Amino acid sequence: MRILMIGDIVGALGRQTVVNYLPKLIQIYEPDFIVANGENAAGNGRGIQRHAIRELLDAGVNCITLGNHTWSQPEIFDFIDDEPNIIRPANYPKDTPGKGFSVFSTQAGRLTVINLMGRAYMGALDCPFRTADEILKQIPSSMVLVDFHAETTSEKQALAWYLDGRISALIGTHTHVQTADERILPKGTGYLTDVGMVGPADGVIGMEKSAVIKRFLTQMPVRFEVAKGKAKFNAVLIDLDKQSKKAKQMKRIQIDEDHPLIG
Repeated sequence: MRILMIGDIVGALGRQTVVNYLPKLIQIYEPDFIVANGENAAGNGRGIQRHAIRELLDAGVNCITLGNHTWSQPEIFDFIDDEPNIIRPANYPKDTPGKGFSVFSTQAGRLTVINLMGRAYMGALDCPFRTADEILKQIPSSMVLVDFHAETTSEKQALAWYLDGRISALIGTHTHVQTADERILPKGTGYLTDVGMVGPADGVIGMEKSAVIKRFLTQMPVRFEVAKGKAKFNAVLIDLDKQSKKAKQMKRIQIDEDHPLIG
């Protein structure tokens, strides 16, 4: 099975960049399943809206994961329970709307996608380690991809080592900066600390840079807006062995002015 995991999609520019590039990437790489983190896909870069979901699914995305901005758009409460292709962090409290994982049938086999959120410098959620244990006891035998939406590299690495051999791959999201540490752990789990983002290339993690700089200089509240201008597209391809359900190969994708899409 070949999975294309797309980094955090930021604002309308991020969504349009997915629409622009994804058909060509599908043609080149022929993924069996496409996952994208959409927790910043709303127009203001916080949360997700129904029209943004439709735009991404229509472009070819099969599953949308979320994160710490899951509830930033009030309208999500109107549809999250009815959207089979959307999952929010599974370690939110048990009565929280939506679901934290889903099992998908593909031509290459069954795939479970789990969304978890870190706790270091994040919200006070349930333990992602123990939540992963509980989910893995529930799901049928399948390949398993975890989107771990977390701030610190240490927490991401620790969870990957903890789950090594029990899941197919763990891909980090949230920091919006693609890391160059893709690897397959000793027991067969693919790992990347952060897949990066899709959206403005010249902002600060997608936001207009002058406002972010002002916040650091003054320590005063500043309104952040999604940056404009040229865009970048970050993703990772993960090849899984259908029999062992382990990772075989990983390839980072970086498309921007300096790394144009070829093919």
